[in-house]
Amino acid sequence: MAQPLPFPTDQRLLDVYSLTVSEVAETVGPAVGMVTTDGKGHGSGVVLSQDGLVVTNSHVVGAHKDVHLALPDGHRLAGRVLGADPDTDLAILKVDGSALPIAALGDSSGLKRGHIAIAIGNPLGFESTVTAGVISALGRSLRSPSGRPIEDVIQTDAALNPGNSGGALVSSLGEVVGISTAMIAGAQGICFAVASNTVKLVLGEVLQHGGVRRAYLGVAADTVNLPRRVADAAHVGTRTAAVLHSIVGDGPAARAGVREGDVLLSLDGRPVEGPGPLLRMLTADAIGRRVRLQLLRQGRLLELDVVLKQRPSGPDPR
Repeated sequence: MAQPLPFPTDQRLLDVYSLTVSEVAETVGPAVGMVTTDGKGHGSGVVLSQDGLVVTNSHVVGAHKDVHLALPDGHRLAGRVLGADPDTDLAILKVDGSALPIAALGDSSGLKRGHIAIAIGNPLGFESTVTAGVISALGRSLRSPSGRPIEDVIQTDAALNPGNSGGALVSSLGEVVGISTAMIAGAQGICFAVASNTVKLVLGEVLQHGGVRRAYLGVAADTVNLPRRVADAAHVGTRTAAVLHSIVGDGPAARAGVREGDVLLSLDGRPVEGPGPLLRMLTADAIGRRVRLQLLRQGRLLELDVVLKQRPSGPDPR
């Protein structure tokens, strides 16, 4: 007589999967509402605190200051934008309410490819829609509305559509691990979310400072290949660097003597492989710091000291 297999049947696995998705939807769904601005356009938003802190995408609110949040239980709450950060496509809202249903932010650093991913939002105005899939990839870079790259982006095949923006990407534990941000038109199963650890950083900065502070060098750059002999001579250990194609007048770099055409090899000894890595180095804790730039200028290696400033609002100087 044949013995039963020592692992669950497909049907039992499907039952467990279905139960997991259903429980997550019931737990987190009440905290995911529809965000509107002046009655025009819509996206989704996730309630993070019982007194009305909400996270959504910055492209959902745009330049608007007043917003409304419609929750699945029928409540419609007025609110305002506390701070928006187009560089990460995130915005923090405060709506009028108390004892609101909330969702918990998880730790996105613990995600792995293949983990269950459950998206909850309002695609095309259809409220409280749930889709499910897996984490397809981690550590993606995605261009933000400001033109700067958003780092540490989550890729998922959980279906997203216009209106999902600002909604929740949830783990099987019922924790929000990402905020849905983009889909690629014409693609199937390629969607993106801003990691929850990025949300925590933006939330803290907005609550403390009204916006996200970043250090400012005052340059615009492209990636350039480095000849091996140059990389070896500079001791950077990489084969690419950042060529500076424009220098912001009276910015920190210009004041230090940096010129257009200089190739930035390293910052405080850390290799600068291109514009993306440079941006990741210009964090809030670098504001006011004196840093050393290693540059290649017309075939000659040189070093310059620069005092980093806080990045002004407006166009994207680095």
